[in-house]
Amino acid sequence: METIKNYLEAMFAAMPNTAEVRKAKAELLQMMEDKYNELIADGQSENTAVGTVISEFGNLDELAESLGLVKVVEETRTRESEESRRNVGMDEAKGFIENRRKKALLLALGVFFCIISVACPILLGVMFEALSVLFMFICIALGVGLIIYSSYVDSDWKYLRTELCRMDMATADYVKEKLRSFAPVRALCVSVGVILFIICWVPNLFYIDGGSFGPALMFFFVGLGVFLIVYSSKILSGFEILLQLNDVNTISGTYVNQNVKPIKYKNKTAQTIVEIYWPVATCLYLILSFVTFRWDLTWIIWLVAGIMHRAVVINCRADEL
Repeated sequence: METIKNYLEAMFAAMPNTAEVRKAKAELLQMMEDKYNELIADGQSENTAVGTVISEFGNLDELAESLGLVKVVEETRTRESEESRRNVGMDEAKGFIENRRKKALLLALGVFFCIISVACPILLGVMFEALSVLFMFICIALGVGLIIYSSYVDSDWKYLRTELCRMDMATADYVKEKLRSFAPVRALCVSVGVILFIICWVPNLFYIDGGSFGPALMFFFVGLGVFLIVYSSKILSGFEILLQLNDVNTISGTYVNQNVKPIKYKNKTAQTIVEIYWPVATCLYLILSFVTFRWDLTWIIWLVAGIMHRAVVINCRADEL
């Protein structure tokens, strides 16, 4: 029966999500179940029964009149021909999720190295000035390199943003299950990140005699906190990208609306703002730091950016969400 249900979902995936269509879908499922049970009772094998049911009830164009969906089916066919959607299968979804983890790690490490770069001059001090500046620029170069490279690692998945796509029910269920299992990890990363922001000044209490280890450790705390938040946020946005592929006005849209809502932004500009938020924050940090050479103050940019990020996302999302 599971095969029959999946086939039925595929039949109705592009149909509008209206009470009329949902009622017709439920009626057809009941007819298919009755026929299946009848064939099994007559001694037919499960595979034979499934094949018979699909061949008898598997053409929506032929059943449209009896289901009262002639006009809806015609409109759906016309819409599909005008805006065809690319099917994203299970393997593609798994590949994208894995790739998103890699992208998140590269980006988060890049930001982390940029933040802790200032710890080199603090630790080595004037005594090893040349060496400290060298290590600082190495950290910055490594960080910026990782950030730039992270923007290219998912180029193969660009179609998820530029083309109309949709997922079948099984793939959508897989993505939602992965998102549910990631939720505790995300909550832990954000919680620990915020805690690190709050306690980052604590090491200075133990080095009031002018020692450099305390201030350096403060930057490490801030960097680690930003790393955890950026890493978990980037992975979360990957799930959101997949779960907003299906048109919410169709039956396939119900696949993603049971426990999580697809993310929709007010417009393209709002979506772009969210996507470039952390890269812009990184560039701002580097520009201000090099212009002013006040590395002891510019790290505050990361605290402000972390606090403001949630507000920016909320304001960029569509009102209904």
